[in-house]
Amino acid sequence: MQLSNVSLLSAPTSYTLGGMQISRLRVSCALAVAAALALTLAVSGCSSDSASDSASEPVVQTANGSVAPPEAPVRVGVPDFADVIASPNVTIVDVRTPEEFAQGHIEGALNIPVEYADFTDQVSQLDADGTYAVYCRSGNRSQTAVDQMSAVGINGIYELESGTNGWAAAGQPLVQ
Repeated sequence: MQLSNVSLLSAPTSYTLGGMQISRLRVSCALAVAAALALTLAVSGCSSDSASDSASEPVVQTANGSVAPPEAPVRVGVPDFADVIASPNVTIVDVRTPEEFAQGHIEGALNIPVEYADFTDQVSQLDADGTYAVYCRSGNRSQTAVDQMSAVGINGIYELESGTNGWAAAGQPLVQ
């Protein structure tokens, strides 16, 4: 196929493509649609899909009622997190400061502050094949903790995406 009547110095009113006459307006419209489609695909390809992170893997319970560890860390909302921590095989990890922990924490939680220099050493002592429910106040520090836990080979992690702020707002209990 050869495009004729194309010149950078002139602006023809029509083009001939494969023996068919095509108006300049149609070519411009086709190029505009193609550019818009390419831009849409480029923008959507670069965005982070945090919704899929939080819903990428459902909470799976085994026949005995235990929660199966996810293959990779997954962020979950309050209802799923409540289901996870109700399982007897889950270790709950609060990564806030001891002061925050003392003000109120989820019952049964271990306090391993992510901001402490020995955090990685402490989580390295945990069972790499275990199932963990990790939270902080708002979901920021827990993400850092999850990244560090993954770096030492712990992947069976459910992370509370809204932290104790979301937990308490949903009417869930905190103990002192």
